[in-house]
Amino acid sequence: MFGTIWMFSDQIDDEDILFAQRSFITYNMAIDYYKMSYRAVTRVADRSGAFYKLHKKVLINRAIFEDYLRKNGKDGWKKNMCKVIAIANQKGGVAKTTTAVNLGIGLAKEGNKVCLVDCDAQGSMTIALGYKEPDRIEVTLATLLSEIMEEEEVSISDAIIHQDEGVDLIPANIDLAALEINLVNAMSREVMLRMLIESIRSEYDYIIIDCAPSLGMMTINALACADSVLIPVQASYLPVKGLEQLMKTIQRVQKRLNKKLVIEGILLTMVDSRLNYAKDISQLVIDTYSNKVPVFETKIPLSVRAAEITVEGTSIYQYDPKGKATAAYRTLTEEVISRG
Repeated sequence: MFGTIWMFSDQIDDEDILFAQRSFITYNMAIDYYKMSYRAVTRVADRSGAFYKLHKKVLINRAIFEDYLRKNGKDGWKKNMCKVIAIANQKGGVAKTTTAVNLGIGLAKEGNKVCLVDCDAQGSMTIALGYKEPDRIEVTLATLLSEIMEEEEVSISDAIIHQDEGVDLIPANIDLAALEINLVNAMSREVMLRMLIESIRSEYDYIIIDCAPSLGMMTINALACADSVLIPVQASYLPVKGLEQLMKTIQRVQKRLNKKLVIEGILLTMVDSRLNYAKDISQLVIDTYSNKVPVFETKIPLSVRAAEITVEGTSIYQYDPKGKATAAYRTLTEEVISRG
């Protein structure tokens, strides 16, 4: 039937054809007709592949949408909806924490519920979000993991901090360093963080884990529970060279602990576009890795303002809303969302 009508599509408006067939409905019609929330319709349409773009309008294929509802029910969109992203690189000073914070808040600005997990005993993410003395925080990631190790009741709600810019935070402090030592002798030591993350997955759209600048036990735990790993790399020779060791670690985790782990992408950071050197390093990364793993089109420019936000305890969106680094993190957020 579609074939017959499309034969005359040069005489009839595309949108008229779709609505004449009653095969497609608008976004708002779906919300109204199925009595579902904006978030629910978005998730069902995304998961089922029911989205259809026509010119500048977004339509929904009713048959595909309803087939998904029949198979999964109205609450089926909640199943495994959360994506866990580890931000990792054993090299320090490559903008891991800056990326984790601004990607997380960027995702929250797009209507997602986001939890940020500080997996660094230095408490870098916790400090970057305005909590200047993390060692004074009583309930942290170390507290929760210790409770899991001791098979005690886990007080997750006591640890979560609701941050002003719309994200939740599980903070960290120096206690995590002591716990990491204890993990060495613990049973199931590589999956302690996974047990914690699995217990909160259903509450969030994204969980972003900021890893320590090492390939220690906590980083292994982060990779073991993540769906993907995003790798920030400074546009400089030594950080790029250090990627080889990280790639080997990721491969070992994929083989032994987390077969579903994929590389979200390599993100070039602190790129000084004025220098040929930075351009050469960027091209080196693309030439070396792009045929094996994704490399983000977005590049985070070198920015003094971006470096200052940790001291200010706020995101780049609040501190420098019109800056070039802010624009880059917005684009990165869009890229991450587009990858599902």
